[in-house]
Amino acid sequence: MPTTVFDQFTRRTADVTAHLTTLGIPLTAPAASPANPTDPWASSYAVPVDRSTLAWCTAVQMLADHHHTGIDHQVLAADALLRELGIRGLAQLHSDLHHGAPIDYRFTPCPYCSGIGEDPTQPTCEEVGCAPWLEFAGHDHLCPVCRGDDYQPQWFAEEHMTELEQLLADAIEESEERASLRYRIRTRLRRGWRSWTPPAWL
Repeated sequence: MPTTVFDQFTRRTADVTAHLTTLGIPLTAPAASPANPTDPWASSYAVPVDRSTLAWCTAVQMLADHHHTGIDHQVLAADALLRELGIRGLAQLHSDLHHGAPIDYRFTPCPYCSGIGEDPTQPTCEEVGCAPWLEFAGHDHLCPVCRGDDYQPQWFAEEHMTELEQLLADAIEESEERASLRYRIRTRLRRGWRSWTPPAWL
């Protein structure tokens, strides 16, 4: 049982890497080589993928949970996702698994940082590429997936209800104004029709 919020990230990585080791899957995606073209875990890309990172472990776990398979069936998919899109690919994957719907991380916990809003790997400014003057400013590194959205559904739900009530009141008021306008137009048209007299030549 994790004792701090950051222990869950260590545990997630440890569980996935232990499972990979048990199955004999290498922790680095090997590039395809002419010497062994039949290696089922080899990649056709020369860029290696570290399968022991939190991002990769999160991706493979998300894919396995969604497809109800073991993580060994999702290894190559996780490799491709991280190789092509990087950590931001987790946000795209999360949206894709929800049929392309945008994810509101104020109501849905981020799969990477679990809702804390900061990068759980606690990178250095040099690793992230921050401006040199920020290195000593003590700024936070926001989660690259949820961009630091504050996961507080209990607070945002109340705010959303207030917004929806206002939208409903505005819609009712607009509907009443339109109904009133239609009534006035109809009344004028009737009056005009009653006062109309046909010309003599008819």
